[in-house]
Amino acid sequence: MTRPPVLAIDIGGTKILSALVDGRQVLDRRRIETERGAGPQAWLDAIAATIADWRGRFNAAGVAVTGRIADGCWSALNPTILPVPDRFPLIQSLSSRLGVPVTAVNDAQAAAWGEYCFGAGRGTDMIFMTVSTGIGGGIVCGGRLLIGRSGLAGHVGQVLTGSHDGEERLEDVTSGSALARLAAESGQTMDPPALFAAARAGDTPASTLIDRVAIPLARAARSLQLLVDPDCFVIGGGLGLADGFIGRLNGQVAHLPRDYRPEFRAAALGIEAGLVGVADLVRTKPESASEVNPCTA
Repeated sequence: MTRPPVLAIDIGGTKILSALVDGRQVLDRRRIETERGAGPQAWLDAIAATIADWRGRFNAAGVAVTGRIADGCWSALNPTILPVPDRFPLIQSLSSRLGVPVTAVNDAQAAAWGEYCFGAGRGTDMIFMTVSTGIGGGIVCGGRLLIGRSGLAGHVGQVLTGSHDGEERLEDVTSGSALARLAAESGQTMDPPALFAAARAGDTPASTLIDRVAIPLARAARSLQLLVDPDCFVIGGGLGLADGFIGRLNGQVAHLPRDYRPEFRAAALGIEAGLVGVADLVRTKPESASEVNPCTA
C-alpha cells in the first residue's frame, strides 16, 4: 500500500510555505506571506485555511520554524526576525487545527537534515549555515541531526563574536541585515544584489563591503572546524548563495593546511530544503530530543 505524503510547513519571517512531500519530491506547494504583527494563532489559522482542500491527502505533518523548539513549544531566539511569544504551544495548536500528529523543529535544523538526506551534504558529517536576513544553522554528525536538550544545537548565528562591550552575535556582523547596514553606513544606496553585481564588475568599495561580512563567517567556520571537524559546510540562503559569496569564503581559508581548512559547498535544495527535511523527520520519528534516526532516503 502506497503511503500518503507528509504535510510539510515552513514558517519564516517573510513567508509561510506549505507542501505535500514524498521523500525528495514536493508534490504540491503553496505560499502565503507572514503577517508579522498577527501572531502565531493567526499564522496557524492562515495555514489551515490555505491547505483546507488537502485534507485526507496526509496523515502526519511537520513544521519547521525560525526560532527554538523545546517540549513542543516555540520561542523566538531573535525577535527581530519573527516576534514569537515565549513557549507558544506550537505542536498542540497546529495538531488541533489539522487533526493529525505534528512534528516541529527549527527551520535551519530541518534544512540541514534535508541537505544531508538529499542534497549537497548527502551522507557526510556536515554543518549547514543559511545566510540570509539572519543566520541559521544545523549540524549532522555520525548520521544524527543534533537538536539538543533545549533545541539550541546548531544555532551558529547566535554565537557571540567580537571584542566589543555587550553581546554581539555572528548574525549581527555577517548576514544580509549586516551587509545592508554596512552599505548604508558607507553611503552606498545599492541593495545586496546590486552590491554583488557591482563587485563582479570590479567595483572595489562594493567588493570590500561584501568581504566585511564574508570574513567573520569564514573565521567562525574555522572555529567550528576545530570544534566539530565536519566533512563540509553547506551554505544556503539568499546571501549565502549569491554569485561569488562561497568563492569568497573559500578564498579566506585557502591558505590553511587541508586538515584545518573548511570546505564550503552550495546548498542543493534551495527553498525546499526545510520542507523536505522536516517531512523526512516526520518519517524517521526521533528517538530523543538530541538525535534523529538516519533518514528514510
